[in-house]
Amino acid sequence: MDGQVAVRKVTELTLAFDHRVCDGETAAGFLRYVADAIENPGTVLADL
Repeated sequence: MDGQVAVRKVTELTLAFDHRVCDGETAAGFLRYVADAIENPGTVLADL
């Protein structure tokens, strides 16, 4: 933030999948959806 050190919460998400069954682009899109749901749960719930 403007060159300053800042403390913030960070987590790492990983996903294991079988490339024979699922394309990597599809799996990456799913992982992005999960990350968005964690970051902004209200927007995901609004889509229901």
